[in-house]
Amino acid sequence: MKSFLALLVALTSLIAFAADGPYDEAADAKAQVATALAAAKAQNKKAMIVFGANWCGDCKMLDGEFKKPALAALLDKHYVVVKIDVGRFNKNLDVVKPYGEVIKKGIPSIVIATPANELVYATNGGELADARKMGEAGVAAFFQNLAVRK
Repeated sequence: MKSFLALLVALTSLIAFAADGPYDEAADAKAQVATALAAAKAQNKKAMIVFGANWCGDCKMLDGEFKKPALAALLDKHYVVVKIDVGRFNKNLDVVKPYGEVIKKGIPSIVIATPANELVYATNGGELADARKMGEAGVAAFFQNLAVRK
């Protein structure tokens, strides 16, 4: 009985940890994207779709950078951001597919789309897959350069 309780506590902790990650593993990804595109249209912005997973250290790092005031303000000015869970490259692939090979070279990966869901930019080369090595300054520079591209 003690080992069963220990297992139950461990599983509960694991589930709680997964739920606290930046990617909603139970979300309807198609609905998330549709909502983001509608919000982008209403706000006259583009949608930024971030593909990643809660197990991914680079995804977590990028999410942390998104919350820092300067980058948060930059992103909010230009984009409606939505985060889509791709699991271990086995979830929501139907949502990824229309944008090409965007996760082939790693996650996190982003897509910038118009409110009509037309592709503007995608990180097909794994540009953010080593976000931790890029560091805060590198991530900030990447998104500053992206914002001026429009």
